[in-house]
Amino acid sequence: MIFIVVKFPVKPEHVEEWPEKVDAFTRATREEPGNLWFEWSRSLEDPNTYVLVEAFQDDAGEAHVNSDHFRAGLEAMRPLLRRTPDIVSHVIPGADGWSAMGELAIG
Repeated sequence: MIFIVVKFPVKPEHVEEWPEKVDAFTRATREEPGNLWFEWSRSLEDPNTYVLVEAFQDDAGEAHVNSDHFRAGLEAMRPLLRRTPDIVSHVIPGADGWSAMGELAIG
């Protein structure tokens, strides 16, 4: 599984319109074969930062970054950003989704 977290530092004047501006990119990515999840959150520490948590099957990453909607999404995002986003991208061998957090098991 390819696990990715990206922090998008959005210009304050564009922060409220961010979800709408990335909606087409989000919907298209969620429909890709091999996409496991693609979830946006807003940082509590910096409300001008959106955090994307996404995952793909091992063989789906290349198709994602070479897709037309990926290129279009980057172009839609670029003028809205304060600086280059921060990213963590890691392949987790053998993983195929979320696991239960044993330290906080309920029931």
